[in-house]
Amino acid sequence: MPQLSLHTPLGDLTLSEEDGAIVALDWGRGRDQDATPLLVRARDQLQDYFDGTRTVFDLPLAPHGTAFQRKVWDALCAIPAGQTRSYAYIARQVGCRAARAIGQANGANPIPILIPCHRVVAANGGLGGYSGGEGEATKRYLLDLERLAPGADTLFTARTAQRRIRPS
Repeated sequence: MPQLSLHTPLGDLTLSEEDGAIVALDWGRGRDQDATPLLVRARDQLQDYFDGTRTVFDLPLAPHGTAFQRKVWDALCAIPAGQTRSYAYIARQVGCRAARAIGQANGANPIPILIPCHRVVAANGGLGGYSGGEGEATKRYLLDLERLAPGADTLFTARTAQRRIRPS
C-alpha cells in the first residue's frame, strides 16, 4: 500500500492509498514513502489546510469500516469547516438513538482531518474526546485553525460527501 508522510504543526502525518483512494491518515511518519500522484495531491491539500488557505478537500476517500461507520463519516463530511455539531445531532441525522455510537464511529475514523471527526463536540459545548495526536489539544488546534481560515463558511453538502466516500 503506497504511503507518503508530511510534516505538519501537529507533527508527522502519513497518508495511505489503496485502489486510487485515500484509505488512512495516521499520526507519525511511515517507514516506506511512495509519492503517487494522489498522495502528492493529498499532501499538498493538507499543507494548504495547515497554512490556513484550504478548508475543503477534493480527494477520493475510501475508509474501511462498517456501513454504519461510513454513514456517520458521510455525515461528518457535511459539517462546514469552522463549525461544529454535537454527537447527538449527528446521531439524529443518521437515525441512531445513541450519541455514544457516534463517538465510537468517530474514534474508528481511519482518515481524520479529511473526514472531520474533530468537528463533533459534546452537547454541552465541551470538546468531547479525540483519539488523534495529543487528544483534546489537537482537536482544539484543528477547530481554531478552521475558524480562522478564509472561506471557513464554505458548505460541503451531504450529497458531495456521499460521492466522495466510497464503500470499502
